[in-house]
Amino acid sequence: MAPQFETVKSFVDVPITADGVETVAFLEAADGLMNLFDLLGGAVFAFVQTDLRNNIAGVRARYNTHTSVSETLEKLVQTEALEGDGVRHGTACLVRLTRGLMFTCRALQHAQEDRSAELHVCFRRAYDVVLRHHHSFIIRSVVSVAIHAVPRRDDFFTRIAEGGPVDKLDTEMAKWLVALDALVIRLSTFLKDGNYGRV
Repeated sequence: MAPQFETVKSFVDVPITADGVETVAFLEAADGLMNLFDLLGGAVFAFVQTDLRNNIAGVRARYNTHTSVSETLEKLVQTEALEGDGVRHGTACLVRLTRGLMFTCRALQHAQEDRSAELHVCFRRAYDVVLRHHHSFIIRSVVSVAIHAVPRRDDFFTRIAEGGPVDKLDTEMAKWLVALDALVIRLSTFLKDGNYGRV
């Protein structure tokens, strides 16, 4: 059986049309990321997984109740804003989901760029840039402890590869990170420029 990284929906496969990022494909790719993290054991990335899963569910709930006007993430946000009732749960979830994906993307980019750095260092660097300023002192303390529980670099990549060649995983991850980076930049810009939220 092929390793999950070869079969899971990748951010590389998320279509971007003139109307924006396809909602269903994006959510499937985000689910795929969660499935990969599940390979590491429940508690290892719990601090990231819980937030990402809740926000995936929030965006999906909005999509499921407004499918015809939510084909893309941009349309989902725009139509929610037009409702005028001030409740923009789907948008808030997309902002936090994009933030969490940016954190994950930056951490794994650091891991690929600095092959001598342990993962906790890569995740700390990403946290300091992407998330730290959104958290209180208490949350930062909890995250600091959680980051130190991140597995060793070689354990992480071996488990994600599931017996497949780690060099192939590395190649696929590089493609995946380029695509994810483009998506989070696109969504961050859209959300900020439209005054829908700041990632």
